[in-house]
Amino acid sequence: MRKASSRKISIYLRIDANSINNYFNPHDPARLDKRQLSQEFKDYLDTTVASAGRYTEIDFKVFCCENGTMRFMVDPLIKTIRRHYYVLQKIKQHEFYKFKKKNYILLCVSFLVVMFCQGILPLLFGQDHRIHSMFSNAIDVFSWVVLWKPIERLIFYWNPFLKDILLYKKIQLAKIKIVENEEDLINYHMEHFDAA
Repeated sequence: MRKASSRKISIYLRIDANSINNYFNPHDPARLDKRQLSQEFKDYLDTTVASAGRYTEIDFKVFCCENGTMRFMVDPLIKTIRRHYYVLQKIKQHEFYKFKKKNYILLCVSFLVVMFCQGILPLLFGQDHRIHSMFSNAIDVFSWVVLWKPIERLIFYWNPFLKDILLYKKIQLAKIKIVENEEDLINYHMEHFDAA
């Protein structure tokens, strides 16, 4: 079931003899379908999908100029885009794994410190000692301070990782709509505008 806030983001691409090389890194000597994307094109992609939410649909609208003679370039370009976001997804998943591991270790160490402070240190002072009550309150405050940061990070800081991973998956699975002439492009824009 789709939420009311769902919407669609289209990534518009134009493929012709002049524009196709602008999508790829000009210094990459690999064959076209194995090249890296150019920095300007990566910036365009990132800016286009920056406002995507959880329920946003993403698709590619590819305008093939020159009466569709450049249609053979659509597949290498889309494969390169998907490979780029697949690599970003793997990097983000690894960062998320390291984030969880680091914070779970920090939480375990914090629990050990709290157990030491709550279990061992109070034994140094007898129950009848005047400083016992003050020292006990200080240990309670210290225990909360030690536990606060790892608990806060594990509860609140994981969502950006999952948001980015979901976005990268959506771009990899985005549908492709190929438009081969100006009339189809104008008709598509009119239908899209009317539907909005």
